[in-house]
Amino acid sequence: MAITKWSLDPTHSEIHFKVRHLMVSWVTGSFKQFNATVETEGDDITTAKVHFTAEIHSISTNNEQRDAHLRTGDFLMQKIIPS
Repeated sequence: MAITKWSLDPTHSEIHFKVRHLMVSWVTGSFKQFNATVETEGDDITTAKVHFTAEIHSISTNNEQRDAHLRTGDFLMQKIIPS
């Protein structure tokens, strides 16, 4: 069966997150640069393989000091995937 591939439309998509901070408050944020594709066998979504990446440097929580800290290895790790 043929492989069907879908690509995320970044101009009509958003990636947001929400995490609890010290069990007291919530921190919300987003990634401004990201990419995603989905591959299936034909139109059978049960065979889906999802590939997602987000650029670490594009993280935003509306607090530059926190964003700079989130970009460090304390929080986010870069995974290098061979081509």
